[in-house]
Amino acid sequence: MTTQPRTAVNRAVLALTGFALLVGGVVLFTTAPGLAVRRPTWWPSPSLYHPLFDREVLSDLRAREWWTPVVIAVGAVVSLLLARWFVAQVYVRSRSRLRLAAPGSALRTQALEAALASRAAGVDGVARTRARIHPRRRRLLLRLHVWLDADTPPGHVLDALTAITAEAQRSAAPYVLDTHVRFSHRTHRMPHVR
Repeated sequence: MTTQPRTAVNRAVLALTGFALLVGGVVLFTTAPGLAVRRPTWWPSPSLYHPLFDREVLSDLRAREWWTPVVIAVGAVVSLLLARWFVAQVYVRSRSRLRLAAPGSALRTQALEAALASRAAGVDGVARTRARIHPRRRRLLLRLHVWLDADTPPGHVLDALTAITAEAQRSAAPYVLDTHVRFSHRTHRMPHVR
């Protein structure tokens, strides 16, 4: 199973945030006055009403030449990374064109999606389908959601869907087509009596 880059970034950000909150919670918890007896001897023990950074420590840091540019650079990098992450979350899928092997030929992903969805919907036992193509550099990720009729097992339509995706692979050359198929069943609609 492949993980999309956005999912990996989201998990990494959540893991780092969780780790930072865990470290902060451990520091705050272990500096409580009631736990001072149980702390190891090497653990720093600031007083409860003492600030984290003294005025003297802060003025000493500000007096150094590297302090201000480093704080500004780190703040700018963190702000840019957070802005980039936010923009990635509100990603709007663009209808891109795929350059094909023949000179001057291109294929719209929307047209390929519509063709694949209609071909898959024509298979016996399939009620309806939805196809989405996510282009990557030299790979296409096809997500095919197939709703089967209530009495149709997935094995009955799998060979036909494999043939359709193989044909799509040949038509999308030089791209490599990775296919993920999700099956759902349509249930019988039973009238409810009140």
